[in-house]
Amino acid sequence: MKTVVQYSVLPNGERIAYQEREGGNIPFVLIHGNMTSSVHWDIVIERLDPKFKVYAVDLRGFGQSSYHKPIESIRDFSEDVKAWADDMGLSHFICMGWSMGGAVSMQLAADHPEYISQLLLLASASTRGYAFYAVGDDGQPDLNNRFKNLEDVKQDIGRTIPIQKAYDEKNKGFLEAVWNAAIYRKNQPDRERYDRYLEDMLTQRNLAEVYHALNTFNISPVHNGLTEGSNQVKDITIPVAVLYGEEDMVVLQYMTDEIIEDFDGRAEVFKLEGCGHSPLIDDPDQLLSAVEGFLQKVGV
Repeated sequence: MKTVVQYSVLPNGERIAYQEREGGNIPFVLIHGNMTSSVHWDIVIERLDPKFKVYAVDLRGFGQSSYHKPIESIRDFSEDVKAWADDMGLSHFICMGWSMGGAVSMQLAADHPEYISQLLLLASASTRGYAFYAVGDDGQPDLNNRFKNLEDVKQDIGRTIPIQKAYDEKNKGFLEAVWNAAIYRKNQPDRERYDRYLEDMLTQRNLAEVYHALNTFNISPVHNGLTEGSNQVKDITIPVAVLYGEEDMVVLQYMTDEIIEDFDGRAEVFKLEGCGHSPLIDDPDQLLSAVEGFLQKVGV
């Protein structure tokens, strides 16, 4: 099925790029994670059941979308998605958020319950955010020194500076090494696809801001060590699926456990065996089976 890239200009002046797959009549919106864009959803877009009308957005500062005003929080992203959906005339759509995109989709579902009808959280950032720590003398994260503001994050020698340097120098070899070490477990993309992903990574213009937004995100009922929880998770009452890779080295097991605990029995959990942070590449068949099985169970 053919997919075309289109654009939507939001009331805030940002231009959001999105992929739209032709055909289908059940709207299904895909929200990517950090270091990616809609480009990384390609296998899912290709293989999702034809009954779905599939959209994949480029968040502000990623891919082909604009980045006129820096984001300060996850809610900036979710409000952009809402404004995009308004422009598209979309509501009551299925939404799957991957990694950071999980946080974005949870914030959207909590703030605007009429927009998302079923929510799938794929290798998602926790309801309690994703903590960023300074690097200790031993080269490991110093759990007693959590970053508190954007300036701290910008000076991070563990993640921000090396990744930003790779972006600035267009060092795709370094980025590939990072993904091979931290993201992919069983499989890697074919060469053509991988080259497309790496080229896409270089489009990101908001790395430090994203890290800061994840560090401060907290819709849980508890304090996360940096910010007090808003407990907005209680407002997400739609069907929710938590899909996680059993070998994920980015979103660790305790983070997934936090999501499960905070949804207090309202979320269905799917362990993706042998998968890391990108089940989309590690085992797309297992991922899509879980996605479509969940949707069938809730009547889609």
